Amino acid sequence: MVQPGFVEDLDLEPEIADEARVDADGIAGQLAAVYQGLDGRALLEPMLRQIFPGRIAVVSSFGTEAALLLALVAEINPAVPVIFLDTGKHFEETLDYRDELVAELGLTDARSVRPDWSQLLARDPDARLWQNSPNACCHLRKVLPLRRALDGFDAWITGRKRYQSEVRWDLPAIEAVDGKVKINPLAGWSLDRVEAAFEARGLPQHPLLADGYLSVGCEPCTKATAPGTDLRSGRWAGLAKSECGIHLAPLGGCC
Repeated sequence: MVQPGFVEDLDLEPEIADEARVDADGIAGQLAAVYQGLDGRALLEPMLRQIFPGRIAVVSSFGTEAALLLALVAEINPAVPVIFLDTGKHFEETLDYRDELVAELGLTDARSVRPDWSQLLARDPDARLWQNSPNACCHLRKVLPLRRALDGFDAWITGRKRYQSEVRWDLPAIEAVDGKVKINPLAGWSLDRVEAAFEARGLPQHPLLADGYLSVGCEPCTKATAPGTDLRSGRWAGLAKSECGIHLAPLGGCC
């Protein structure tokens, strides 16, 4: 197996490597070839230390499974920026859990990113856009803030997994989206493996998990997970919607 060290492994001169970073599709394909078969910390280590040092961020919902990815990142470098999209609609339990994990894991650059206030006044003055246009609400409160927050980064890390829903069944570990490389180090992990890793590390659980919330998003659009359905069935229940939009390309696109 090729060891970490993307530029050296691919025999690229530094200036060529810099130029390649502009081409997210090309660099994602090369990374996928070099680091094929790696996941979890084994994949995160080269991404954080050799490939994108200072140019990569973690995007976390601080949901029911978020602690594992954050713990893996913190074990390598707790100063990696962690972006939380504070929509103004989260459960109080999620905000408390965020603060608990940041402190327990020693994360030193956790960023709460909020929607633009002028855009909220213009497009959602009564804060009820979620009722008649959930896609537009997600775009305003998540997609646009994330696009701003990722400016200046070449890559970002997510905790998505294939078992979470049908639309994620073919999720790759490394992909290119909207001009940036996107790393999904837990894509191929099973639920059993995630739960075992939680237990092995003694990670705290999201407080709503005990109430049947297997996936937690904004409070108005999240219900407890129905028995026998996929983990995200409580998100936008009853609607033809399963993603908020931050994982749909292009990131700047709207509903």
